Amino acid sequence: MSPGFALGREEALDRLHGEEVDVFIIGGGINGAGIARDLMLRSSHGGWGLRVALADKGHFSGGTSGRNSQLIHGGLRYLENLEFGLVREALEERRTLLRIAPHLVEPLPMIIPFFGMSKRLYYGTGLAVYDFLAGKDNTGRRQALSRAAVAALEPDLTREGLHSAAVFYDCKVHSARLVLENLFDASRRGAVIANYVQVASWQPAEGGFEIVAEDVLSGRSWIVRAKRIVDARGPWEGGRNLRLVRGSHIIVPRLTRSGHAIAHFNDDGRILFVIPWGSNQDLSLVGTTDVDHPGTPDDVRISAEEVAYLQRAAKRLFPASAVDPVAAYASLRPLVAEPGKSASSTSRAHRIWLDQEGVLKISGGKYTTYRAMSEQAVALLFPESRQLPSTAGAPFEPSPPALPQEETVRRSVEQEMAVRLTDLLFTSTYWGHERRWTRDLLLPIASRMGELLRWEENRVEEEIARVLTIVRMPETAAR
Repeated sequence: MSPGFALGREEALDRLHGEEVDVFIIGGGINGAGIARDLMLRSSHGGWGLRVALADKGHFSGGTSGRNSQLIHGGLRYLENLEFGLVREALEERRTLLRIAPHLVEPLPMIIPFFGMSKRLYYGTGLAVYDFLAGKDNTGRRQALSRAAVAALEPDLTREGLHSAAVFYDCKVHSARLVLENLFDASRRGAVIANYVQVASWQPAEGGFEIVAEDVLSGRSWIVRAKRIVDARGPWEGGRNLRLVRGSHIIVPRLTRSGHAIAHFNDDGRILFVIPWGSNQDLSLVGTTDVDHPGTPDDVRISAEEVAYLQRAAKRLFPASAVDPVAAYASLRPLVAEPGKSASSTSRAHRIWLDQEGVLKISGGKYTTYRAMSEQAVALLFPESRQLPSTAGAPFEPSPPALPQEETVRRSVEQEMAVRLTDLLFTSTYWGHERRWTRDLLLPIASRMGELLRWEENRVEEEIARVLTIVRMPETAAR
C-alpha cells in the first residue's frame, strides 16, 4: 500500500463539493485524525459504507498536536493529584501504541534525579505506583542509580544536593507524524480529507446539517451536507468549559551525554523534561511550562518569561552547559475548566458529549489517550460500533524510510498535502525546530518546494517570511 493520502488536495476538494457525507469532522489534530481512522476501520468491518470527511482550516497537526513534548506517557505528575484512573488509562494506551505503531512510538529511558533522601522516598514511591499501573509491557523496568552511577551516566548533571536517581521508562513519538499516519490510514480506507478548508458556520437542516466551507487558499466557498458533525477543533472550539493553557518548549544544544531523557520535578510542582532531540540527536528539547493563555488560539507564541523560566531550570540541572535556545515553540492545551485550580493542577481528563444541536464535542484529554478518546467518540455516534473490532488491533502501515532533503521535500508535497513551507518544516518534518533559520538557509528549500507547486518568485519570499516570523525568539531572550 503506497504511503500518503489516497486523494490529493484538489481531488479531495472536488469530492467535498459533490457529496453528502455521513460524518464531517472539523479539525485535523490528533483527535480528529483518530476519530476519522476509527470510523473508517469500523465502517470497513461492519460493511457500513460510511462517507466520512475531515477538514482543517490550516495544516494537519498545526496546533497543539504537533507542538507538545513529543511523549507517549502515563503522566507521572498526575499521581500527585491522585488521578490514578487517568494515569492507568494513559499507560494502557501507551502499551497499545507501542504495539500498533512501533515505528513511531519507542521506549525512552528517563532519569529522575533525587535531591535528598525525602525526594527519593517520595518520588520512588510514585515510580513504584507508576510501574504497578503500567503492568507488563515492553518499555523496560525501573532501576535505582547511586550518586556515582548518575555521575558516570550523566557527568554534566549537577551533583549539588544530589542523593541518587532512578531510571524509568516512557515513550517518545514524532507527534505530528502520528497525526499524519492516522489521516493516511483513514484516507486509504475512503475518508475525504483536506487541509486549509475553513468551516465558517453550520446550521441544522433536514436530516443533518448544512456546513459553509471555504477554501482558505482560493477563497471559494460552498455548502457541504452532513448527517453528523464532530467538532474536534480543540482550542478553536471556544466553549465556556475550556481553559486554554499554554505549554512551551525550548530547543538547546545537547545537554545529556547518554541516550536517556531527564524528568525533574521543580519546586513549583511542574515537571521539566530534557529530551534528546533533532535529526542528528545533537539537541535537547526542554519543557514544558503551564501558563494560562489570555490571547486567541491563532496567536500562540512562547513568551520571554517562559524562555527565561526554562533556561533557569535547565541551567540548575546542567550548570556548566550552554542553554541558549536554538529554537522554541508553544501550543495550547484545551483543558476542561476547573475553578480554583492552577494551570498545572487542572486535570487532563477529557469530556465527550453531544450538544443541543447533536454536534459531538470533545474537551480536555491527553495526546497519549487520543485512540481511546476516538473510540469513545465513535461509540457515542454509533453505539453499534462497540461490537466491531477497534483500532487497538489495527497496526499502522510501516513508515517509508528516511530520505535525503530533496526527496523529503518532494514526498511532503506529492503525498502529504504540504502546500506551504511551514507544512514541510513543522509537520512532515521537524526541521523548523532544529536550527536558527535565516533567509539564506531557507531559500533552497523554499525554492524547491516552489518548483513543485509552481510558486511565483514573490510567493517563495512570502513563505520564507512566514517561517522567520514563526521561529523568531522573544527579543529579551535573543542571543
